[in-house]
Amino acid sequence: MQTRPWITLALGALTLLTVPGQASFAADAHHHHEHHGAAPAAGLHLNAGARWETDAPLRQVMGDINQALADALPAIHRERFSRRDYAALAATVERKIAHAVEHCRLAPEADEMLHLVIADMLGGAERMRSKTPGQRHAGAARLQKALQAYGSYFEHPGWQPAAD
Repeated sequence: MQTRPWITLALGALTLLTVPGQASFAADAHHHHEHHGAAPAAGLHLNAGARWETDAPLRQVMGDINQALADALPAIHRERFSRRDYAALAATVERKIAHAVEHCRLAPEADEMLHLVIADMLGGAERMRSKTPGQRHAGAARLQKALQAYGSYFEHPGWQPAAD
């Protein structure tokens, strides 16, 4: 698979900015995403019992990604989502995440937590580009779990993760 340069840069930045003691998590999530069903974004935690604050650019991006997945899920579950469809969904995820990385401004601690979710989302997007149908489906499932984790750990009024 050909890696897009901006994804490599984003993952490099995520690796440098992750929580102390978890500096390799973003890279590991990107490279070791073979384990279907793994818990999304291990290491996530709340902000003293509360969800982490978000900003408008992040909420917009996450809403867009969530909607793209919600629109795709019926065809995915009917096994009518083609390899090209998965690639298009992966491209949408990558493009939206690049926009979030560039425009969202969170407190440092919230940003560290967000990097864990983003790494998982990018891992799902990468799997959706696989030649194997099962891997593509697993990538969509990983994206769905990451979006659920986002809603559990980040304040986003009205958030409803894409559901089956």
